[in-house]
Amino acid sequence: MAEFNPGEKSTANRVEAVYAGLFEAISKGEFAEGRLPTEAELALSYGVSRPTLREALSRLRLDGVITSRRGAGSFVLHRPDRNIQQFAAIESIADIQRSFVFRIAMESAAAGLAAELRTGKNLDEMRRALDRLGSNLEHELAVEEDILFHLAVMRASQNPYFVTTFEMITGQIRVAVQLTRSLSLGKSRARRESVQAEHHDILTAIERGSSAAASEAMHIHLSNSRNRLFEGPLSQ
Repeated sequence: MAEFNPGEKSTANRVEAVYAGLFEAISKGEFAEGRLPTEAELALSYGVSRPTLREALSRLRLDGVITSRRGAGSFVLHRPDRNIQQFAAIESIADIQRSFVFRIAMESAAAGLAAELRTGKNLDEMRRALDRLGSNLEHELAVEEDILFHLAVMRASQNPYFVTTFEMITGQIRVAVQLTRSLSLGKSRARRESVQAEHHDILTAIERGSSAAASEAMHIHLSNSRNRLFEGPLSQ
């Protein structure tokens, strides 16, 4: 487990350090049968107070890494991909996951509007981006092509606030896309094809003019992208 001197850090930094330590330990499979030690044991191991430890556990729950059962303790739900540390610092994973939460809300709404208001020019822009994504399916990360597809959806909403907000957080989005696509390159072709199929579902729903289907397709895609940071449920 992570070791640090609690006297050297603020409370916020202690929480981050405990979060990072637990995240790393979980990714390495250090907890037998997915069950975490008790709060008292973890607080002692990390040299922090129980409230600090609970805040770190709360963040892991929000990120979908663990679950807590009253009277039974905390258990690992998903084990982060073991290769994740090759592409991002552990401390940044929480921010990446929270950016997905924000994007799910924002882009699902924008996709719904895009289905209602898109023009022929908007559809052409999305198709071109999707074609470029497909041509790079096998060997390239295609990070910029991915971003351009999502930006095209924002533009198709005909609402400049969606476009402006998306452009403001493009840096964070780029980091998240690069991470998930870097991990996907090491997986099966079927996994990469499933990502492309999700993009196709978004475009198809927008082409059909189905607001509900477009919003749902975007929600599914971004939720799956977030989940692809993990190998899957611990039991798998």
